[in-house]
Amino acid sequence: MDLIDALYARRSIRQFAPTPVADSTLRQVIEHALQSPSNSNSQPYRLAVANGVICNEIRMELSQKYTKASTIRHRPLPVKAAQAVLAGIVPDGDYNPDIKYPAELQQRKFMCGMGLYETLGIDRKDKAARERQMLRNFEFFDAPAAIFVFIDGTLDRYAALDAGIFMQSLMLAALEQGLGTCPQGALAIWGSPIRKRFKVEKGYKLLCGLSIGYPADHKVNEYAPTKRRVDEVCLTTK
Repeated sequence: MDLIDALYARRSIRQFAPTPVADSTLRQVIEHALQSPSNSNSQPYRLAVANGVICNEIRMELSQKYTKASTIRHRPLPVKAAQAVLAGIVPDGDYNPDIKYPAELQQRKFMCGMGLYETLGIDRKDKAARERQMLRNFEFFDAPAAIFVFIDGTLDRYAALDAGIFMQSLMLAALEQGLGTCPQGALAIWGSPIRKRFKVEKGYKLLCGLSIGYPADHKVNEYAPTKRRVDEVCLTTK
């Protein structure tokens, strides 16, 4: 696939087909992505590649945690904290993906979400439907595989920068193989389901997850939020 075509064709896939992805295919995608540049060629990232049974185990555990957490979300803080401990759903990830956006960026985030709900026919006031759609993140949108990205915690934002470059390469390499992907910060809320199944090197922190598989024929996969124009991101001279 032509690179420019791939940049425009890539989508965040939110409904995957049940077709399994061979381990060899995932390995090839990662091999291609490893050609990505990084600071001093340090490549400060590690991948937990969950496929098949392991993927389903993590999917089930994360989904259960989210479902339990959603039932106590609006309760008073002291009650919520106590119940979260008892239920084993206290966030144990290394980073908090629930960040506060500046007003301008929050508006773009809001419009992206509304566009997605509109594509799915979910009314803004339908809290139950929105909750079900949020749960889909932790179900990996039915993807047969998921990749969890860890970065060297000592390098902080620069490791995250390198990982971001790597992930873009990985998503484009996956597209060339006929695969779809969805990078998901939400998958970093709970790290224990991944850490207890993979040998994570000391000092490496869970940055995010990425669902990967063959896209299903579903309208949600046609959704493409509007990107900014060149003059909106390029600074003017003084």
